[in-house]
Formats: sequence, C-alpha cells, structure tokens
Amino acid sequence: MLQNIPLYDICSLSDINQDDILINRFAPYLDMHKNLFATHRHSFYHLVLFTDGTGTHTIDFESFDVKPGQIYFMIPGQVHSWGFSGFTDGYIINFSASFIQSFILQHGYLDGFSFFSGNLADAVINLPTETYNAVRPLFEAILAEVATPAASASDMIRLLMLQIFIRVNRVSLNPVLNGNLSYNQTLLKSFKKLIEHHYTDIKLPKDYAAMLYITPNHLNAVCKDMMGVSAGELIRNRILLEAKRLLTNQQLSISEISLKLNFSDNSYFTKFFKKLEDITPEEFRKKII
Repeated sequence: MLQNIPLYDICSLSDINQDDILINRFAPYLDMHKNLFATHRHSFYHLVLFTDGTGTHTIDFESFDVKPGQIYFMIPGQVHSWGFSGFTDGYIINFSASFIQSFILQHGYLDGFSFFSGNLADAVINLPTETYNAVRPLFEAILAEVATPAASASDMIRLLMLQIFIRVNRVSLNPVLNGNLSYNQTLLKSFKKLIEHHYTDIKLPKDYAAMLYITPNHLNAVCKDMMGVSAGELIRNRILLEAKRLLTNQQLSISEISLKLNFSDNSYFTKFFKKLEDITPEEFRKKII
C-alpha cells in the first residue's frame, strides 16, 4: 500500500453520498476539492475532458500539458496531481467498475478499451475537432440527467458514457474492434493482470508463461508484437513504478522500500532502480519531494 498518499473514494468527494458515480463540471469540482491538486490516488475510474485551461496534469510521474479538447482516463490506484495555470474547466466523471459492469453482461468490458489499460500512451488523448464536437454534448446530456433525474436516469447516464467511450475508442491509438479482444490482446491482458498480482514475488517471464500455459518465447513474442517491449521489461517497469510510488512517502526508508518490493538487499534495489531510471532512488526522491 502507498502509505501517506491520500486515497479518495467517490463517496468522500460527493456531496450526495453516492458511492458509484460522481459527475460535475470541472471548475466547481476543483473549487470544492482544492486538496486534489496535491499527489493523490483514486479507488475508482476517473476521466476528465478539458474545455478550457492550461498547465499540467501528472499521472504516475509522467506529466502532460493541459489542452482544451484533451480527454484523459485513469484506473484505480494510479498516482495523480494537477498544476493548472489560471481558469480551467471541462467535465469530470468518477465511477466504479460496478456502475458499468452491472449494465453490461460482458465480463471485463472496460478492460477492452486501451485507455483503461493503465498504459499512459493510450490514456491521454487530444481529440480531433469532429470527435470533440460529438463528445461534448454527451457530457452536457449526462449533466442534464443528473440535474433533473427522470425515469431510468442511471441507465441513460450509462448509455451516454458508453457512447463517449466508443467514440473516443475510434480515434485512439489502439482501438478495440467490435468490442472483442483478439487472442493476443486477451493473452497480454491476462499477463498484465498476473503481473499486477505477483510483481513483488514473481519476477521471471518463464514463471508467468507457465501460469498462462504458453512458452516463454511465445509470451515474449506477444509482448514485443503488442507493446514493443519484452515480457521481462513489462515486469521490471511495474516494479519500477511501484518503487517510484513508494518513494513519495518520506517516512519509508530506501531499505524498507527494498524489502516491500522483495529485493534481497538494498544495494541490489539501488542498482535495479538506477539501471532503469539513470538516477538512484535517493536522487529520485529529492527530485519529486
């Protein structure tokens, strides 16, 4: 767990004690929750469409310039902060997986969209003008459903959200076709889920390949074909990300972080970190704190 990094759930951010969905215009949301400018995590899915503003937003230590017409998506557990310049507005939707899943019979439906994969290259999208002009009225329609609830309002909100996802998916770098994942996409998705559960105790691609009932060469080929990196690099990148997240907690020593990540000793952890990041854990901590 990332101690001392605030973890917010939807209920803690909502005036109506709703634990599945929160929808608002972005400017008033910021006014109500100024604490969210600092580094924090969410227990829910989170998306923002910017209509006005400049500055930056940072997701898992990668910074992006804010632009009108930009939409970004986050999954539970990611570390996030904002740094805006002047007035910023748009739309924000926070929702639980169950809010959509209860409406869709297809298990893991959200996982099929590349922008909900946790891969930052797919999560921040500058929408073409045509798509932006089609999507913005959908957000307005959602706000209207919230402001004046009618029969089946929650279902209408779900339908409007799905339209947003599908329209954005069509202009994303890795669109899902016909709502179905290919065999290799499914395999990669399963591998990533295994990494998420086992990255601290299983670090070799051959062990993951065994759990997936395929050969290490097959796993490596799929990763290189779909992601452009080896299976081992995906595992190492997940360990590195967790190390960075833990380093934001000044109360944890480097040795304690090394232990949490199941390294045999502190020096091995430092060598691992520096090889991938070009600076030591101590230097990284000084840079971000």
